Amino acid sequence: MLRIFAMLSIFVTIAGLGAIYVLSRGEEDRFAQCRNGAVAGGSAAIGGPFELIDENGVAVTDREVFDEPSILYFGYTFCPDVCPMDVSRNAEAVYLLEERGISVKPVFISIDPSRDTPEALRDFTDAMHPRMLGLTGTPAQVKSASQAYRTYYRKQDGGDPDYYLVDHSTYSYLVLPEQGFVDFFNRNETPAGMAERIGCFLDNS
Repeated sequence: MLRIFAMLSIFVTIAGLGAIYVLSRGEEDRFAQCRNGAVAGGSAAIGGPFELIDENGVAVTDREVFDEPSILYFGYTFCPDVCPMDVSRNAEAVYLLEERGISVKPVFISIDPSRDTPEALRDFTDAMHPRMLGLTGTPAQVKSASQAYRTYYRKQDGGDPDYYLVDHSTYSYLVLPEQGFVDFFNRNETPAGMAERIGCFLDNS
């Protein structure tokens, strides 16, 4: 039940911020025909700078990470079901775009830095897509990146300290080098649907 309320809270926050952004700017949305969700905008309210550690142990910034169109997901490698399904879906969308000659980088930020070392991330991302980039960092760095994208995560209480679950939001974000965040995808999106929408955004960027 806690997870359901948390997810609803995140969705309402994102939708509300997007609506406020559009209404306050009063500008025509050039990506309007590409959107399929409740968020009508929001690039000014969602996303922002961060510093993390990549899967090779190198410190990177958001500018270095988003050097090309990217699909961003927050999760963790010990996740038993949701993360592998979502991330593999994102990877499949990237493969479909590659068949059309479009390069999009899949990015995975761990919200479990205690267990997700660069090595653990590299094993995970290599199994998903050869160009997927895994990112971790200190708890403070991860929290800052999560807050920038308005995501939610919380370690479940009790149980074995080495084997625990983490509740978290499950949106995937489309981030463009010049525009930053432009839209999100929920868990109901298919790889083909994601590829089609991303292609639309890139055609209009």
